[in-house]
Amino acid sequence: MKRLSIYQVDAFTNKVFGGNPAAVCPLESWLPDETLQKIAHENNLSETAFFVPDEGEADYHLRWLTPTVEVDLCGHATLASAYVIFNHLGFKKDTVSFRTRSGLLYVHRKDNGLMMDFPAWEYREIDIPDLVTEALGHQPDQLYSGVDWVAVYDDPDIIAKIDPDLNKIMQLEDVRAIVVTAKGTGETDFISRFFGPRVGVPEDPVTGSAHCILTPIWAEKLGKTKLKAKQVSARGGELICELKDKRVEITGQAVLYMEGTINV
Repeated sequence: MKRLSIYQVDAFTNKVFGGNPAAVCPLESWLPDETLQKIAHENNLSETAFFVPDEGEADYHLRWLTPTVEVDLCGHATLASAYVIFNHLGFKKDTVSFRTRSGLLYVHRKDNGLMMDFPAWEYREIDIPDLVTEALGHQPDQLYSGVDWVAVYDDPDIIAKIDPDLNKIMQLEDVRAIVVTAKGTGETDFISRFFGPRVGVPEDPVTGSAHCILTPIWAEKLGKTKLKAKQVSARGGELICELKDKRVEITGQAVLYMEGTINV
């Protein structure tokens, strides 16, 4: 039996019980995939991050698993992993690099938090299927297709009211998740929520990867490249996003909730 360190970090927040919780498991070498999935299922969080020291061009090889599947990109668990590396593993540099399914990713330590350098995702506007309106309970004003589908509403009050039919979202073919979004108020440029039952996440509290498509959409709509975003889930979280060419810089804070060991 192995005893492994585990951390639970609340990402995109500066206080516990906010933002998006992620489990982080540093490893010396990879466990069998079946064991990784069982750990992620047992944790029952939207993501569990695993990483090992990398022998190539990155500092670590990083993987992310929901309770049911491994995913190609996860923002909040990357932020949580970097937080653990910077604050609990004695890492001295101000930038940590990860080899991932989405290529090389970098997280930089900044005065206002941790800044992640992610790819900007392409998107195109599409017709709105009746099933999307039925699933969300409100007719979107626009719908974009990309890695995720993004339903845009003119009325920001609708976003908090949406009570999605997750079974109907599951019926949408080749759709990882649906993100609902609207222009924000005050200092917030845009708000959003994320529904991903297909990947075992009914609603994600704060989704860094969704901002790889939300940021270029809202940068085009608002005519600005630096944006303040808020995910208005029950826990909620805040992100600073900046579009730079084909990359998105996403900055957020994180806080440790729990540290312990697991037996596998």
